[in-house]
Amino acid sequence: MAKSQYEYVRHFENARILLPKTYIVVRLDGRSFTTFSDTHGFQKPNDKAALQLMTQAAMEVFNEFGADLKMAFGESDEYSFVFGKHCTMFKRRESKYVSLIASRFASSYVFHWPSYFPDKKLQYPPTFDARAIEMPSLKYLRDYLSWRQVDTHVNNLYNTCFWALRLKSGMTGPEATARLKGTFSGDKNEILFFTVWDQLQ
Repeated sequence: MAKSQYEYVRHFENARILLPKTYIVVRLDGRSFTTFSDTHGFQKPNDKAALQLMTQAAMEVFNEFGADLKMAFGESDEYSFVFGKHCTMFKRRESKYVSLIASRFASSYVFHWPSYFPDKKLQYPPTFDARAIEMPSLKYLRDYLSWRQVDTHVNNLYNTCFWALRLKSGMTGPEATARLKGTFSGDKNEILFFTVWDQLQ
């Protein structure tokens, strides 16, 4: 970078350094993906091709940063990437982790779209936000991943039940929401059982 009298403005940059010897988790989340999925006609409650495309984008992140990446966990429009506690990539500058991983993921999603939706034009590019989380020990990392796994189960059960009521029982969106309000996992499993049973009669 060329030196000039204006170079002093670089001092206004905030280069936050992630804590040393901590696991780094970069979590990506799709912005307004409900609207995105509706616009592109994703199958409800889970679109297999859309989920495979998310996984492909995650694999591209591994191709780029795989030497330092240890694992990843994805659900719906979200992915968490785990870096080892001794990782020194980007000198542990937070802005580099969140910006480069988010841009690599988003660009890969757009790049591979035609492979998974050959007959469906991408109407507009998706947006993913990212944040970096420092985990001080393996226990905290394990609990973080357990939290995301539980969230996956809860959300998937709700969405599966919601769309069963919509598509199989003919309820409107507000009616299905009202039916599920205050229900627990056992209640939702029972609703799913009888919804499917009714279809077999």
